[in-house]
Amino acid sequence: MAKKFSELRSKMSPERRARNDALVKAALAEMPLNELRFARGLSQKMLADTLHIQQPAIAKLEKRTDMYISTLRSHINAMGGELEVIARFPDGDVKISNFSQI
Repeated sequence: MAKKFSELRSKMSPERRARNDALVKAALAEMPLNELRFARGLSQKMLADTLHIQQPAIAKLEKRTDMYISTLRSHINAMGGELEVIARFPDGDVKISNFSQI
């Protein structure tokens, strides 16, 4: 018989829970667009309707490795998010502001 996750979690040591929480946080911090859409509870059709495009365009976009920042920004906005472009250097991060008005 299947057990509830809350029961299993309650039996874990605090160290194990903290380790699992860190793994989940790391997994959620980086993912491809299709997984992000799925994690947000959206289908390709729902996102296409929001963007006023056809569903196959979403499928094609999610497979792309190169796209305009404006295209990515509208995709992220349609999912309820906000896109920021950040350059990472050894001495610190810099948010690139050129793209904030697109």
